[in-house]
Amino acid sequence: MSAAAQPRRTRNSRLVRTLAVAGACVATVALPLVGATSASAASGTTTAATTLAGYPNNLDGWIRESLAIMAEKDIPGTYNGIYRNIIRESSGNPNAINLWDSNAAKGIPSKGLLQVIDPTFNAYHVAGTSFNIYDPVANITAACNYAAARYGSIDNVFGAY
Repeated sequence: MSAAAQPRRTRNSRLVRTLAVAGACVATVALPLVGATSASAASGTTTAATTLAGYPNNLDGWIRESLAIMAEKDIPGTYNGIYRNIIRESSGNPNAINLWDSNAAKGIPSKGLLQVIDPTFNAYHVAGTSFNIYDPVANITAACNYAAARYGSIDNVFGAY
C-alpha cells in the first residue's frame, strides 16, 4: 500500500491521550489538596476527624482501633483479613444493610461493615465497644470475635460467614 493510500493517523488522538493522562495525574495530586483545603477552611485546622480513642474516623482508623481492642481481648485477626472481608461485605459502608438475603427474609438483616446480624452481634459483642451494631469499631470487633470462635480468625473467612 502506498503512503498516500494509508489511513492518516491524526494528531488529535495523540493529543487526547496525552491530555487524559495529564488530567488523571493532576486529579490524583489535586484530590488530597482539595480535601485539605476544605477541611482547614471549615475547622481552622488541617487535622482529620478522629474517634474518641484518637484514631482517624475512617475505615483505616476503625480497623486499627478494632485491632487494638482485639489485642487486649486476645481475639486473633489481621488488618488485611479484616479489610478484605469489609470490602467484600459492605464496600466500607458502616451503614450498609442487606435487605434481600435469607437473614433478611427471616426479619434479621445483616448490618454494618462486616454484615453482622443482631443475634450474632449481641452474642459476640466485645466489652468496651458500643452496643450500636452500626458503630464501625463495635461491628468489626464483634464480627472478628465471632469469626475467631467459628473459624479460628477473620483471616480464615473468604466468603459469606
